[in-house]
Amino acid sequence: MRTHIFTALVEHKPGVLQRVASMFTRRKFNIESITVGPTDNPKIARMTILTKGDDQMLEQIEKQMNKLVNVIKVTDISKDEAISRELCLIKLHTPKEQDKSQVIQYADVFRGRAVDVSPDSMVIEVTGSSDKIDAFIQLVKNVGVKEVARTGITAMQRG
Repeated sequence: MRTHIFTALVEHKPGVLQRVASMFTRRKFNIESITVGPTDNPKIARMTILTKGDDQMLEQIEKQMNKLVNVIKVTDISKDEAISRELCLIKLHTPKEQDKSQVIQYADVFRGRAVDVSPDSMVIEVTGSSDKIDAFIQLVKNVGVKEVARTGITAMQRG
């Protein structure tokens, strides 16, 4: 099974996301992550869907998505040809100043930044590959992770 990234330009209307998700459910395909947002044209949205499957399954996904009424264009981009990023917010238990300093040092190494600091906790924002975010979360687990919110991958072809 391979991981694949599909990008789809769709009409920016209510119900389109539900139709795409339903198509995956009907075919028993799993969505690893999905992000949706408007493009430079307010009538068109861009979906980025990360899924896993064999070549036949991935070909079937592309064909089925292209059949959906509100789908304008589907592109299957491999990870090698894509620039992909994910955003993660991590709330950490940091009651001591020493903990806060340590977390800020870790965040600097990962090019993250503190976006909220309170007496007992702080929130760090990290952007990058899923592997980079996984590594940061693993590193700060000993500090005490209270909450994690991840956007899922968004991607674009190179060049």
